Amino acid sequence: VQLVESGGGLVQPGGSLRLSCAASGFTFSSYGMSWHRQAPGKERELVASISPTGSNSHYADSVKGRFTISRDNARNTVYLQMNMLKPEDTAVYYCKAWGGTGNYWGQGTPVTVSS
Repeated sequence: VQLVESGGGLVQPGGSLRLSCAASGFTFSSYGMSWHRQAPGKERELVASISPTGSNSHYADSVKGRFTISRDNARNTVYLQMNMLKPEDTAVYYCKAWGGTGNYWGQGTPVTVSS
C-alpha cells in the first residue's frame, strides 16, 4: 500500500494550492479518503473527508467554503483544492485511506502560507 502526496509549497495569504494523493496497492474505490493536517506543536486534525464513491464529503469548520475535496477513482487519486489560504493553514498535510482492511497514511506534504 502506498499513498503519495504532492502539491504542497509556499503560497501567499489569499492564494491557492491543489494537493494530490496518488494511491496504489489497494482497491481505491472501496475506501473512504481524507485529508488531515498537523501544524507545529499541534495535534493532527481532520480537514476533509470523502466517501468511496465521492457522493458524500465532510469539512472542518475552519476550511468550509475555502477547501474542496474530490476524487478520481479511475486515477486512484484524491485531491484537495485549497483557496483563500490563511497563515493558520500552514501545516503538513496528510492523506488517509480508511476502509475494511484498515487505515493507511501518506508521508505528508508541507504547506506554508506566508507573505
